[in-house]
Amino acid sequence: MKIIVAIKQVPDRDAQVRIAANGKWIDESDLEWAMNEPDAHALEEALQLKEQHGGEVVVVSAGPERVAATLREALAKGADRGIHIVCDDLGAHDALGVARLLAAAIQPENPDLVLTGLQSEDLGLGQTGVILAELLHLPHATLILHIEKTDAGLTVKHELEEGWFQAIAMPLPALITMQSGGNKLRYATLMGIKRAKSKELRTMSAAELAENIAPVLTLERIFAPKKQKKTQILSGSAKEAAAALFEKLKSEARVL
Repeated sequence: MKIIVAIKQVPDRDAQVRIAANGKWIDESDLEWAMNEPDAHALEEALQLKEQHGGEVVVVSAGPERVAATLREALAKGADRGIHIVCDDLGAHDALGVARLLAAAIQPENPDLVLTGLQSEDLGLGQTGVILAELLHLPHATLILHIEKTDAGLTVKHELEEGWFQAIAMPLPALITMQSGGNKLRYATLMGIKRAKSKELRTMSAAELAENIAPVLTLERIFAPKKQKKTQILSGSAKEAAAALFEKLKSEARVL
């Protein structure tokens, strides 16, 4: 079984993020970068499927030259090959544009299964995977925590609300977007890091894959949320105030 895993390089979650001077994105000049966590869980699921059923795991990512480090990390963890779509202006592409780039690179591979993370940790749109499924003409499922290979195709564990789950049978080929937390991420071993240096990492330019990808959605401005303080005195008896507080925490703050 050939499995393609689409991964994205995002700012490290512990990095100090500052808004760029033009207000259209973050300042990338001194950021640390890492593999998007939901994509890391998708990679782990692919590696486990390979260990159980054999086959090949291919990782693909779009972005500037620095993305090669994240692809090498995936190879060190056990992926067999990598595809780097060199795109210095990835931020100028919306989810549709990124999905078109990925689709153009993935389609010639003719995979049995395509895995992506549910969403990226930087933008959090949660759209690229399902758009990619449409472009590749594949059935898809989202919010998946675990995948089982069956004789007829796949059975996936779909997360619902309030601790409920749903088992869904799917044919192959298919595309799955993986939720974080469904598996335990592995670390790259020293031997894996050494082997990664000799594994194939093919590069292709975004221009040769798709021409004139005009975005249908543009990011005009980003800004930090305004901090506001608000005090409200709850009247009535202690029992009435407690009931009112409970209702506000449930319906307004949504923490219960």
